[in-house]
Amino acid sequence: MELGGANINGDARLEIQRPPPPASSPMWKTVMVASIAAGIQFGWALQLSLLTPYVQLLGIPHTWAAFIWLCGPVSGMLVQPIVGYYSDRCTSRFGRRRPFIAAGTTLVAIAIILIGFAADIGHMSGDNLSKAVKPRAISVFVVGFWILDVANNMLQGPCRALLADLSGGHQSKTRTANALFSFFMAVGNVLGYAAGSYTHLYKAFPFSRTHACDVYCANLKSCFFISIALLLVLTIVALTTVHEKPFSPEQGNLVEDGVSEPFFGEILGALKDLPKPMRILLLVTCLNWIAWFPFLLFDTDWMGREVFGGKVGEGRMYDLGVRAGALGLMLNSVVLGVTSLVVEFAARGVGGVKVVWGGVNFLLAVCLGLTVLVTKLAESSRRYTSVHGGAPTLEPPSAGIKGAALAVFAVLGIPLSVTYSIPFALASIFSSNAGAGQGLSLGVLNLSIVIPQMIVSVLSGPWDALFGGGNLPAFVVGAIAAAASGVLALTMLPSPSSETVLSKVSRPSSSFH
Repeated sequence: MELGGANINGDARLEIQRPPPPASSPMWKTVMVASIAAGIQFGWALQLSLLTPYVQLLGIPHTWAAFIWLCGPVSGMLVQPIVGYYSDRCTSRFGRRRPFIAAGTTLVAIAIILIGFAADIGHMSGDNLSKAVKPRAISVFVVGFWILDVANNMLQGPCRALLADLSGGHQSKTRTANALFSFFMAVGNVLGYAAGSYTHLYKAFPFSRTHACDVYCANLKSCFFISIALLLVLTIVALTTVHEKPFSPEQGNLVEDGVSEPFFGEILGALKDLPKPMRILLLVTCLNWIAWFPFLLFDTDWMGREVFGGKVGEGRMYDLGVRAGALGLMLNSVVLGVTSLVVEFAARGVGGVKVVWGGVNFLLAVCLGLTVLVTKLAESSRRYTSVHGGAPTLEPPSAGIKGAALAVFAVLGIPLSVTYSIPFALASIFSSNAGAGQGLSLGVLNLSIVIPQMIVSVLSGPWDALFGGGNLPAFVVGAIAAAASGVLALTMLPSPSSETVLSKVSRPSSSFH
């Protein structure tokens, strides 16, 4: 198999170079690079908590809302492996990873402006505000969303590859670096969900509220302004304090008859001849994301529909549920951040990362199953009031129901912290052991994330509609996938410490100063 230019089967045609083992960089550099995740995840938090309801307000029905989210997996399937491949080989004087991180940040800013102003641009282009469906606004939104997903993939892949480079091939430092990335993702989530749950943020940006953009839209737009500023500041600080030495082809692992394998040939070869540890890792990751994506896609919608009993655009219950869901996601992120700091210690205490990952996958399955129980309890305890003989008005669920739903959100932060760190750390460790390029290896891992997202995006809407239009059918499928992922992690996933470092292919030399 070839990953990053390395044939781990030891082809006799290869001329092997053996530079000294890479030296890890100071921890403060790892922290600076990992902090970019806070800026990335601030924007993602806004997407996960507010964009699905926003898209439906633009006129996309719930059944088809999932297809909008298909943009991310499709762009991720193409962009991250390509970016990873070329970032492994980039000879820019600014380094291998930094140019891609800078370009991704610029595209994020452009995309967020398009998304935030979609309603305004649609109105100026001829959308009729009195009609439920606003096709021009939806078109602008989709274009911006595609650009945003491309940009996020340009950012996350090189950032994680840069963290692996900074770790110098040391397994514990690689896991710590990915745990820090997960921690800063949690910080970004907390800030994003807090901003999304504050209903008067638009007052800080009075120009955000327009004839085409109501208070809800203006709040979303204001959140995006803050998101752009945070990401720009963190990226500029990180890229100006952490420097890479220019990369030259002579620093690579090998030379094969003087011929460089084309990208598509190399990626196909990587997929065809994956070693067993990587194949199992991809399978466990794939099932894990089949479990996660339905909830990440429809969590606030579940609060608005099933828990609070509201409907999009009808009454206040749905909006109250979405806001409660944003609070739940903020609690989730707090737990995510705290857990991220102890994942490495937990792995040492319970017998390795495979035990931790397998155990939290079972916890994920239980939590997704509990969404059914919470929904049924909410439905059976609906309360209505009428004033002076008027039509009955639905009341919010009891404190116990809301508390149970928020508890599910919070506990899910534990398995999410592992999902955001351990798979990427294992991919970096396995690729380092094989002498593979970090960028391309993480791009291959990303395929096991985006393909299940594509499956869920295509099938979840029709699947839910088949069972009455709610979110529970997809959540139940997620619970089953999570349990299967846990079984495979515990029984088949190798422990990194037991992997033999292949001495036939040495690791790339350090490229930092």
